[in-house]
Amino acid sequence: MDLLTSISAKDIVDILIVSYVIYKLILLVRGTRAIQLMKGILVVVITWVFSIWFKLSTLQWMMNQTFTFGVLGVIIIFQPELRRALEQLGRGKLFSRSSTEEDQDVNKRISEVIRAANYLAKRKIGALIVFEKETGLTDYVESGIAIESKISAELLINIFIPNTPLHDGAVIIRQGQLMAAGCYLPLSENPFISKELGTRHRAAIGMSEVSDGMCIIVSEETGQISLTMNGHIVRDIKEESLIAKLFEELKPKAKANEKNPFLKWRGRSNG
Repeated sequence: MDLLTSISAKDIVDILIVSYVIYKLILLVRGTRAIQLMKGILVVVITWVFSIWFKLSTLQWMMNQTFTFGVLGVIIIFQPELRRALEQLGRGKLFSRSSTEEDQDVNKRISEVIRAANYLAKRKIGALIVFEKETGLTDYVESGIAIESKISAELLINIFIPNTPLHDGAVIIRQGQLMAAGCYLPLSENPFISKELGTRHRAAIGMSEVSDGMCIIVSEETGQISLTMNGHIVRDIKEESLIAKLFEELKPKAKANEKNPFLKWRGRSNG
């Protein structure tokens, strides 16, 4: 109880700052070989604590020698990561990401998907690509085959090539990652959907009815590209309109009060 009463507001701020710095450093090394080296350092520290706890003098001496020369070793081993951290700190980017960078990430994501969709459309290869937004789609991700890869047009094209194991189903994209392929989506039960639409389009509409996800469909019969959102479908959407809509909906800081132009398309949603 005395310990809790002795903690001041300054101590809490101190702990929060240190925690945030550690969190940002973990994000910095995540996905690099440095994360494996950090695990190795953790093993050394645990061994050192073990030697002290059980009073193993020889092992403790070895660990002390390791720590003595380990600081220099860590600097050498983590040199690329340290240089990158200092560069980002110098640019003011270590603790924040500019909206420009985030927009570039979204642009890259959209560009790869559009490139794949155009390739598939020209060859009349069916495809169904889902963008996850606020509503989690983990249940549908788990219904398919996990991929968890960076998004690329080449990967998307290969997935939907006919008679391959993953072509019959949907691809689900979460932020900048292609989570899974061959996923099963719920079919829409809307009786007013055009009879011309097949299972792929009905699944896309169904997904947009149960979530805020956006779906891009490539028709294998006509080669047309369509977009579904909020339970509505825009068939044969033009590339410029598709890119603009995707960026508007997927960019990190969309204006909540901005009028949604997609609602204007409802009149021809089932056309």
